[in-house]
Amino acid sequence: MLRWWRYWPAWSGYAAAVWSLLYGALGLFWALGGGGFPFASVDDDHASGSILEGGQVGIVAPAMAVVGLAGAIAALAMAREWGRDGTRTALLVFGWALAGTLALVIPDYTLLALLAFAPLLLVFAFTGVPGPQDGLGDILYWHRVNLIVVFAGGLLWALATLSYQRRTRQACAHCGRRGAVAGRWTTPDAVRRWGRWAVYVACAAPVPYEVTRIAWYLGIPLGVPEAFVRMMRETPGMLEVGLGGAIASICGCVLTHGLVHRWGEVYPRWVWFKAGERVPPALAVIPASLVAVVLIPAGLMNVRMGVDLAVWGTNVPSMLWIVWGAALCAAACAYGLRRRGTCPHCQMAEDTTGLPT
Repeated sequence: MLRWWRYWPAWSGYAAAVWSLLYGALGLFWALGGGGFPFASVDDDHASGSILEGGQVGIVAPAMAVVGLAGAIAALAMAREWGRDGTRTALLVFGWALAGTLALVIPDYTLLALLAFAPLLLVFAFTGVPGPQDGLGDILYWHRVNLIVVFAGGLLWALATLSYQRRTRQACAHCGRRGAVAGRWTTPDAVRRWGRWAVYVACAAPVPYEVTRIAWYLGIPLGVPEAFVRMMRETPGMLEVGLGGAIASICGCVLTHGLVHRWGEVYPRWVWFKAGERVPPALAVIPASLVAVVLIPAGLMNVRMGVDLAVWGTNVPSMLWIVWGAALCAAACAYGLRRRGTCPHCQMAEDTTGLPT
């Protein structure tokens, strides 16, 4: 798996092309009357929070087919490093726009929920799902599975576009270094400074969510009517899920501090089996980046819901997940830049000034 991942700049463009072609073919299938259109209107219990939910098949499906075909051609051009000047710019704009739309705009909170409750879903696979749900299929139904597929396509497009951008500017496709050229924002001092601020923002943004959920668990109707808290108390597990989300958020913020503290670089004494050893940068960068990416579409979904002052506590705090995700992404980027060593592919490394040598 690690060997396969090392060559992501070489295969990501082709993978994005295949994904686009297949999803575009599905769009054509649905446009021609095929069943299973994943954005069709369904009952509230099985509807997603996607921006395309309830879209007309006669409009959305043909658009998917056209974008899929155009994406396959563009991704192939990126993989082959075609395009100079204006064509290169157009491909980059198309690639980043498609990656952002697929990974951040179209999905809802599904990815965040799966990430947060993955251990429970694993248990439910063997014990069955408690409550009214009819097994895992009633949780991971097609409308939600489709959003996972769309999100995966967005990640592939981000990798393909990043690789193309680097390779066509004569930079290392793996680390982004280009000779002796380095921006001031990547110097060690600059990275520490803006990385620290990113961590502060990432830890502050979820505080309203944490406070409201803990308050509800304690019976305090913060941001909601008393009848709403009473309804949650009468619904088995509802308050506990909210409390669990708040605790998970707090624990995540504690771990986020490791991105700017020594214990995030060297295992502390309380990790007895690793104490004193170097923390692999990927162990922090990959989880933080994944959480950051799934927070943003969940936050955008809450923004689309609008604000009802009578029940503002239900979704207004969650709107700040957009800020949380962006700040956490910046903090992970700063940590990765600060700790990256010699690139095994281009053999370049920073000196004490942060300039590649």
